[in-house]
Amino acid sequence: MPEYADALLKEILRQTRTIALVGASANPDKPSFRVGQFLTEKGYKVIPINPGLAGQTLWGQEVVASLADIEGPVDMVDIFRRSEAVPPVVDEALAAFPDLKVIWMQLGVENAEAAAKAEDRGITVIQNHCPKIEYSRLIG
Repeated sequence: MPEYADALLKEILRQTRTIALVGASANPDKPSFRVGQFLTEKGYKVIPINPGLAGQTLWGQEVVASLADIEGPVDMVDIFRRSEAVPPVVDEALAAFPDLKVIWMQLGVENAEAAAKAEDRGITVIQNHCPKIEYSRLIG
């Protein structure tokens, strides 16, 4: 698991306002649902991304089919997809959000090539970590 300084994780969590959650699930038993709900309860605007659920509502936000369907800025893209599915998500995020600050890959999700591509654009990349866990650990 990559190591990140607590100060960096805390800074990301404090500065982030809007999160696009790729791989959102409407199933309350799924980690992506629980993480999206938790982050919403902590005051983040969490935009769920799932083509199969597009048009439905999760956490008070309309589900959209893709990152390209989001209007307005996004601070963080949180990826709940298999590691091999990450590169096209990162490419779409880079194209959709010129001011994107963070790409966060969930527990078990790592892709060095996609991470390097985003980092080359000045974006902070967190891999194999969960913002819900880190928020609880660092902020409370």
